[in-house]
Parts: sequence; C-alpha cells; structure tokens
Amino acid sequence: MTFIILTRFTPETHADPKGFRALARAVSDRIKAECPGVAWKESFATMGRFDAVDIVESDDPKQVAKAVAIISAVGHCTTETLPAIPWKEYLRVV
Repeated sequence: MTFIILTRFTPETHADPKGFRALARAVSDRIKAECPGVAWKESFATMGRFDAVDIVESDDPKQVAKAVAIISAVGHCTTETLPAIPWKEYLRVV
C-alpha cells in the first residue's frame, strides 16, 4: 500500500539551520531502525502549503503511523498522511 506523507516544518525544525542535515539524518536513521516495514520511494522539498512530501510503501499502516510519529517528534514537524491508490487501480474500482 502506498502512503503520501505531507510535512510542515516548525520553527524548531530550523532552530539551527546548520544542524538541519543532521536532524534529517537522525529522523531517517531512526525510521530505518524502528520501521523496517516502511519502504521510502521518494522525497520532495516543496514550496507551498507543505515543506516536504514523502512517498512510502508498507503493508502495515501501523509501521507508517510509527514513522510519522518519529517525523513529528524527532523532526519537530507536523504531518498529514494520506493512503494512496494508483490511478489505474482506482479506475478499475470505480
């Protein structure tokens, strides 16, 4: 199953702009260690309502929920997560 994670940075995320890469690495490392059932497919920095968009896949929504909790807590971010159905599959359903 595919999930889209929409992330907004808070002022705490960039409290130390030089430390942002280290913070991003810490979030990534912790998710890899604690959420082995989540496969990261793509990440984008965006300019608009959200600061980052991640596309992940997992058969276990609980693993995705844990990854999102890590992003929020460790990365000092707010998130919105959407389950996603591939368009061709959606067309078959409707």
